[in-house]
Amino acid sequence: MQIEEKARLEIDRKLFEAGWMVQDLKEMDITASLGVAVRKFQTADNHEVDYALFVDGDIVGLVEAKEDNKGSRL
Repeated sequence: MQIEEKARLEIDRKLFEAGWMVQDLKEMDITASLGVAVRKFQTADNHEVDYALFVDGDIVGLVEAKEDNKGSRL
């Protein structure tokens, strides 16, 4: 398993433990739960972010995962 895959599994686990429903973009249903985290989300300006966070169907944040030494930790 590559480093990026391991990191994604860890982030998915932490989001799930915090109450988020984690989904792939191709299966996106932002109304499936109060809080939904969508992996590899395409923004309106055509950039891909690691996760988009939706609460009650509204986007509330974007997440870019970085190495531990590159910024804040989840």
